Amino acid sequence: MDLILIAVVSLGAIGLIAAIILYAASKKFAVYEDPRIAQVAEVLPQANCGGCGFPGCSGFAAACVKAGSLEGKLCPVGGQPTMVKVAAILGLEAAASEPKVAVVRCNGTCANRPLVTQYDGVRSCVIANSTYGGETGCTFGCLGCGDCVAACKFDAIHMNPETGLPEVDEDKCTACGACGKACPRGIIEIRPKGKNNRRVYVQCVNKDKGAVARKSCSAACIGCGKCVKVCPFEAITLANNLAYIDPAKCKSCRKCEMECPQQAIIAKNFPPRKPKAEGEAAAKPATAPKAAPVAAKPEAPAQAAPKEA
Repeated sequence: MDLILIAVVSLGAIGLIAAIILYAASKKFAVYEDPRIAQVAEVLPQANCGGCGFPGCSGFAAACVKAGSLEGKLCPVGGQPTMVKVAAILGLEAAASEPKVAVVRCNGTCANRPLVTQYDGVRSCVIANSTYGGETGCTFGCLGCGDCVAACKFDAIHMNPETGLPEVDEDKCTACGACGKACPRGIIEIRPKGKNNRRVYVQCVNKDKGAVARKSCSAACIGCGKCVKVCPFEAITLANNLAYIDPAKCKSCRKCEMECPQQAIIAKNFPPRKPKAEGEAAAKPATAPKAAPVAAKPEAPAQAAPKEA
C-alpha cells in the first residue's frame, strides 16, 4: 500500500514540475501575433494561389500588416476592392493597381506550325520539354499538353482543339500567374490589360534566327527590326532575334502591327481597321493645259468700188 502511494505521489510531483516548466517556456518563448493579421486574412479570398508573391493568403496578410504600407502589394484574385478592405483594416491607403491578364505569346497553330513528329508519352508539358523538343520544328513554342489548364484554379484557360493552343478567358482570369509558372517554356506572360482592355504584344518567343524561325513556324518573329524602327515611343526592343513590346511605354498606335511582315504582332480587342476608299491613294489627275489663244486672221482688204463711166 505504501509503495502504491509513493508511486502516485511521485508521478503527481513529476507532472506538476513538468507543467510548471512548460508554462514557463510558453511564456518565455511566446510568439506574439498581431490580431490584425487574422482580420486581413478574413477579407482575402483564400484562394492561396500565390499570385501575390507570398505563400498563401495568410502569408500575404502578415506581409501587409508588418510592412506598414500597401505600396506594391496586390491580391490578384480580389483585386482593388479587396485591397480597399485591407487598407480600411490597417488604416492605410490602398495604392491604385492596374488590372492585368495572362497572355499566351505563341501563335503556332496547327496551320502555322505543322507537326514533324508524334509524342507518345505522358501528356505533360514538363516531361515533354525535358525529353525532346516537341512535335513541331519550333523548340520554343507551346507543347500543347495543357499543364497551364491544370494549374489554373479559376477555369480561366482552356486548350483550343482546332489551334492546339491555350486560350485565356479574360473575364475569369485573375492574373495569379499560376499558368505562367506551370509552362516550362514561358510562353504565358502576365501583362496589363491596357486602356479599354486593349493591348499590343509580340505573339512569339522564338529566339532562332529569321530563316530558321520562319521555317519552323510561318507566324514566327524573324528579328528583322522593322517594328523597332517604326515605333515612335521606343517601346520595342530587339534581343536574341526576338522583338518585345514594353507595355509601360506602348501607346497602342499599332504602327508596328502594320509593319511586321510575319504578322507576329497582335493588337488585341481593337476595332477592325477601316478599309481605304478606292483611289484614295491615287495621285490626282493633272490639270489640262490651257489652250493657246488663236491668233485672229487678218481681215481681207476691202475691194475698191468700180468707177462710174
